[in-house]
Amino acid sequence: MKINGNAVRPGMVIEHQGRLWRAVKIQHTQPGKGGAYLQVELKEVRDGTKLNERFRSSETVERVRLDQKDYQYLFADGDMFTFMDMESFDQIAINGDLIGEDQVAFLQEGMTVVIESYEESPIGVQLPDTVVLEVAEADAVVKGQTASSSYKPAVMENGVRVMVPPHIEAGTRIEVNTADATYVGRAKD
Repeated sequence: MKINGNAVRPGMVIEHQGRLWRAVKIQHTQPGKGGAYLQVELKEVRDGTKLNERFRSSETVERVRLDQKDYQYLFADGDMFTFMDMESFDQIAINGDLIGEDQVAFLQEGMTVVIESYEESPIGVQLPDTVVLEVAEADAVVKGQTASSSYKPAVMENGVRVMVPPHIEAGTRIEVNTADATYVGRAKD
């Protein structure tokens, strides 16, 4: 599907120079002289190479339609992660590089994820926006620091470091944003 060059948004997958690219960052620029353009940082879907490209509104780019399907995470075997199709119960193994180093830590057994595929080949895994984790260890609060809105480092059960409010202690279950590993709030369970 053809779209205007200035309609590219982060997360979109486009076909450019005969390859599939995912838009990572965008910046709309209006120079004093000449027309406006969109500066887009692209990441190649299969091998991860990066490219910075400028798209003007007069240009068109090919947006790729991806098949999205719910899968359940089952287990990890070394660098391969196994998921099960929720409808047909077929299993699929995906390399950890495709998921992303920062996202692998948030995978939990039984978690429902969305696997994006292009022409029957998986190209990405979308985790839920937030996950519930238990705080394994948290630093003690420094006296006098509670008046301001300060945060302290804490280590989650999966080993990820998250900055949390001073009242959070070890053993507390909290919600963590999977996109940037930030504290969202206490778990509601």
